[in-house]
Amino acid sequence: MPVPATSLDAVLSQFPSQLGHTLAELSAARDVLVVFLRHSGCTFCREALADLHAQRERIEAAGIRLALVHMGREDQHTARFFAAYQLDDVDRYSDPERQLYRAFELSRGNFWQLLGPAVWWRGAQAFFRGHGIGWLNGDGMQLPGVFLLRAGRVIREFRHRTAADRPEYATLACPR
Repeated sequence: MPVPATSLDAVLSQFPSQLGHTLAELSAARDVLVVFLRHSGCTFCREALADLHAQRERIEAAGIRLALVHMGREDQHTARFFAAYQLDDVDRYSDPERQLYRAFELSRGNFWQLLGPAVWWRGAQAFFRGHGIGWLNGDGMQLPGVFLLRAGRVIREFRHRTAADRPEYATLACPR
């Protein structure tokens, strides 16, 4: 049974991270780059976490805080998964029912967006660069996205057209 869509204002205050902070609290204090991930078995999700690790210093030097949204349950496996990318101290939001994904109006992908030839080609490249694959943990059809929040409002966004899109996170966070 689908969970009803929830307004953005409601979900920002509703979900605490593993560190106990809501997105409303974080974005009231400073700008937050919220990165919605696909499932932890996805090669592109793993690539995204590696990119965030590599760009984290630049993002945080600009005064931006990182936050991650995932569809898995918050457990030891999840903690180890994020620790492997040295992102275990970043606020992360477990959203297996995808309420945050819906509130931010992130869509589920179609065949071409998830398994088209260009996606396969980029997936092979990411795989051979060491990002691997794992078990499906969440909705395999869900597309990711990236949003810069200021005081609970979206001021910049990147909506993936395919699972293979690779945003420049630091540029989204601080375009100067």
